Amino acid sequence: MGSVAEDTDLIAALQAAVGADQVLHGERLAERPAGFWSRHALQARALVRPATTEEVSAILKVCHQRRQPVITHGGLTGLVGGAICSADDVVLSLERMNQIEELDPVDRLARVQAGVILQQLQEAADAQDLLFPLDLGGRGSATIGGNISTNAGGNRVIRYGMTRDLVLGLEAVLADGTVVSSMNQMIKNNTGYDLKQLFIGAEGTLGVVTRAVVKLSEKPRSQQTLFVALNSFAEVKQFLKLMDARLGGALSAFEVMWQNFYRLVTTEPATNQAPLSQNYPFYALVESMGGDPEADQARLEAALADAYEAGLIQDAVVAQSEAQRSALWAMRDDVRQMGRVGPGSSFDVSVRLSRMEDYVNAVNARLAARFPDFTNIIFGHLGDGNLHFYVAPGQTGDGIKEAVERAVYEPLADYDGSISAEHGIGLSKKAYLSLSRSADEIRLMQTLKQALDPHNLLNPGRIIDPA
Repeated sequence: MGSVAEDTDLIAALQAAVGADQVLHGERLAERPAGFWSRHALQARALVRPATTEEVSAILKVCHQRRQPVITHGGLTGLVGGAICSADDVVLSLERMNQIEELDPVDRLARVQAGVILQQLQEAADAQDLLFPLDLGGRGSATIGGNISTNAGGNRVIRYGMTRDLVLGLEAVLADGTVVSSMNQMIKNNTGYDLKQLFIGAEGTLGVVTRAVVKLSEKPRSQQTLFVALNSFAEVKQFLKLMDARLGGALSAFEVMWQNFYRLVTTEPATNQAPLSQNYPFYALVESMGGDPEADQARLEAALADAYEAGLIQDAVVAQSEAQRSALWAMRDDVRQMGRVGPGSSFDVSVRLSRMEDYVNAVNARLAARFPDFTNIIFGHLGDGNLHFYVAPGQTGDGIKEAVERAVYEPLADYDGSISAEHGIGLSKKAYLSLSRSADEIRLMQTLKQALDPHNLLNPGRIIDPA
């Protein structure tokens, strides 16, 4: 903690930058939760709420002059501890930077401030018969700036790619207050270093993203949703290939639930109704988006018939209404049910489909050897190789969490996998980064951090430590 005089000087300088009402400190911080998933009050020297890029720049200049660490807050839906702060930090919240500045239906792009809520942009695009394809469970709270900073994934990566693939340009403020405006609005712009990539996925460690230009797509005129039961993981892999081939590029989601996840979300007190028997090992939620409702429906039904003929699926249901479609997705999104199996940890990893079954077996074998009563609830965006685990070890005490993490992360080195598919590294995965990145890669990350933030002020401790 700084001295009273230092705190007074810092608060006064921040108030001069953005106005007294936008600098929360002391008792006013008690009104703020520490995070979306936390019930505790925020701890910080101050929380500052700028409304413009210029104000962000002024704030960072104040903090840079005083060597004051800054933690950036967006929608606070992250799952790797990136927004955790202490009483020594200044929190920079972009909640007031929430304007969609432009939505162009001809060029199919949107220019947005970083604090725009994902669902807000989705709905604005929809009103113009367009689609912003990024979609994830936290859509009602997650912000575009946070999505960019973590390179968020979600449900439609198999067709539209990660957030990185949807960003044309952005604006960011460096640690010393320098504004780097690279608000490109073209799909093709091959003019040297693609500077926006420095900030996408950097989790706020190299600069604060304040504005962005993102790509939109034409709104699909049809949407088909299919839920199937399968007997083996080999059938899951073959079914994905068949659907991708038969749907002619329209496949937009391929979500897989292991039996324990499906049973959990379709058994009371969960409110979801089971559309198929709970007795199959695997279930897949498949969605396609197209431009011709009748032809697309016929294509889906033909693909389904091919899958039956090939013996790949055991049972299936096709959504016949938006209500039925929403009910199928509600099962997939009902991740809060996992807490019912006991205290545990969530994981987000990535591994090639061809090696996925062996990796899951290796993880479960390691867990069983250490925790005889463990439960591992498994589901994921399997079309893009992304697995989610919820591991309840059945034990509590010192060292338990680390032992679970090692059981999940260490086998990834043998299967060329990633410790983070879409959630980022933050604080919680930093110790395991070397399992997925080489020493040379980590040194280069440290070099970039040193060049852009030599005093380690922006989200310090996230992803990497200084060289």
